Amino acid sequence: MRRRAWIIFLAFSLVLTGCDQVFRNNAEPFADRRDAEYTEWSVPSDFLPKSLHVVGLGDSLTQGVGDELKKGGYFERVASDLTEWEGVSFVETENLAKRGRRSDQLLKQLEEKPVQASVKDADVIFMTIGGNDIMKIVKANLFKLKKKPFYTELDGYGERLGVIFGTIRALNPDAPIIMSGLYNPMLLVTDEVKEFGDIIDDWNEVIESRVEIDGNSCFVPVADLFEENANLVYHTDFFHPNAAGYSLMEDRYMSVLQDWGLPKRVQGEMDR
Repeated sequence: MRRRAWIIFLAFSLVLTGCDQVFRNNAEPFADRRDAEYTEWSVPSDFLPKSLHVVGLGDSLTQGVGDELKKGGYFERVASDLTEWEGVSFVETENLAKRGRRSDQLLKQLEEKPVQASVKDADVIFMTIGGNDIMKIVKANLFKLKKKPFYTELDGYGERLGVIFGTIRALNPDAPIIMSGLYNPMLLVTDEVKEFGDIIDDWNEVIESRVEIDGNSCFVPVADLFEENANLVYHTDFFHPNAAGYSLMEDRYMSVLQDWGLPKRVQGEMDR
């Protein structure tokens, strides 16, 4: 892979480090939601409980970094949309995601007692993790970058992802886990590293496979939403989504979750 493209990419990678505060938002239905748009997703009121505790885990995508409208990225948008389903009068969100977090760091976070309590209490769990695992390889091998280190790391990532799912399931056997795939921001700035797109595809296959093994988890593909910037979907760092990008993710999540049958799955959990 050519050196210049990876130098550009390293500059973008610097935005992945940092920190922010965890927050809990008692989200009443938003007054300015697009009511008409989501009426087709309404379900009978006995399919869902009256309140939901929704927990976010992982990295900057779930944290909502880059959302200039400060609406909490895809996570808060989707949580708010859940109130549009009949029978849901209240959604409490707890976002435990943090910018720069890797899969090994998420495993460590899941050892913390307050985090375990939140996971145990969750009705639905949203998670994004893996992008910073890839960036760790980029930073460590910038001037001698080959494909092999990404696949060596992918083996370890797959194992850690299995432990993450196992840890969550030990704490909460029933809550649906919603996990999105990764996307390739390099397509926006250069066409010199198309090999990177193949790497992202292979990492996404591992994520999707792990989701399928769980049996009560849903994979949400998002790579195609960020293949270009015609709709100005990137933040000014050219790495994270902006508000428009997160809105596209919101629509994708809601469509996939409806098709997957989230309302009935959550109701089944609450009936246990």
